Amino acid sequence: MNRNLTFKLGAIGLLILLLLIPLLMISGLISERQSLRDGVLEDIARSSSTQQQISGPVMVVDYRKTVRTWKTDDKTKKRYQETSEQQGRLFFLPEHFELDSKAQTELRARGIYEARLFHADNHLSGHFVVPEQYGIKEDFADYQFDQPFLAVGISDIRGIENALQLQLNGQTLDFAPGTFVSWLDEGVHVLLPPLDLKKSTRLDFAFDLRLQGTGQLQVLPVGKTSKVLLTANWPHPSFVGNYLPVQREVTEQGFSALWQTSFFSTNLEQAMERCAYSSQCQDFNSRSFGVSFIDPVDQYLKSDRAIKYALLFIGLTFAGFFLFEVLKSLSVHPIQYGLVGVALAFFYLLLLSLSEHLGFELAYGVSAAACVGLIGFYVSHVLHSWRNGAVFALSLAALYGLLYGLLSAEDYALLMGSLLLFGLLGVFMVLTRKLDWYGLGQRKDPAPLQFDLEAIHE
Repeated sequence: MNRNLTFKLGAIGLLILLLLIPLLMISGLISERQSLRDGVLEDIARSSSTQQQISGPVMVVDYRKTVRTWKTDDKTKKRYQETSEQQGRLFFLPEHFELDSKAQTELRARGIYEARLFHADNHLSGHFVVPEQYGIKEDFADYQFDQPFLAVGISDIRGIENALQLQLNGQTLDFAPGTFVSWLDEGVHVLLPPLDLKKSTRLDFAFDLRLQGTGQLQVLPVGKTSKVLLTANWPHPSFVGNYLPVQREVTEQGFSALWQTSFFSTNLEQAMERCAYSSQCQDFNSRSFGVSFIDPVDQYLKSDRAIKYALLFIGLTFAGFFLFEVLKSLSVHPIQYGLVGVALAFFYLLLLSLSEHLGFELAYGVSAAACVGLIGFYVSHVLHSWRNGAVFALSLAALYGLLYGLLSAEDYALLMGSLLLFGLLGVFMVLTRKLDWYGLGQRKDPAPLQFDLEAIHE
């Protein structure tokens, strides 16, 4: 191959490697801005309320049991009875549990960053079935019971926006702060009236809970049978947790999702026993489900994905530039390649900075239009033809359009990228099928571009 052609291709390859430096710097800047944004969002969440999880209600009964043990005196060999007191707790989960939640989202800004908060109107209802004598079959007379209470775990009680009142079998009872159950963490509780332990008792409960939070709203399905309905005006829900909804509908106006679980699927009663008696609570608390109100793909993630295609994008642009050079018998200096490459790199910096103010889609269009216009104007002079410059600019605009398609089609990005590369390779091979590569070096290069100083002064 001709020495000049080898030098040109080597210089183009070196330029591509050098352009990795500003691309890596911009990639680092994307990560830095994203970390700064995340810090601001966490600060907003700390000053209002963080993600929320509703756990409960759980019925709790404290007891004291008199324990009698027989012992033998070592000297007299006589048996005597020794009594001691043992303290403990009984826990009961609802026979049936329902939650109907209607959430509205709002944006709160700090500087150029916005955090999405939600306000959820939750109606919780269901019933307990308390067995006769609390289910104790032996030595019931040795037990003394304190007043039972219901505990409801709420991960961040700062988000409670209403006065909580429990409707229990026609009575109205006021909640008080604290759960007094370590594995429920923060929350509220309400004292229950004394129960008739001579028979099984059904306790129907209902209460309204208006809750504010950020990020996620999760529910622990505490009932032997549980039904949870969540609706919101957020059109991009991400369902999280151990269970997916059995029914869901997502539209541009919002979503609706329904979960239904039972003890057969959650095994929550056994998990609660391990939590209550052995402090292994991770299994119990992790059996929740819910929805995330976080934008699944924000401008920083999209910008980061875009810059991952930068090297390919620059390589394709240089290949098109080189194709014009060999087909039109022009001479393009490596510095001119470098200026085009720098303009391509600046696209990602413009995209990042504009997307923080205009949104990703509009920022992408403005940045692409600016780069296509600048490069098209410059290339039309390099190629000595406005027509060639316009063709190159249109081809570059098509590449930006294809790149946007790759960014938007997450599931089909690999397929689209493969078809794009194969198609461009086919175009390059068709256009150069009759080109005499050995004869390129024998062509007489056109005179370098001369500047008319008098025309410039004019």
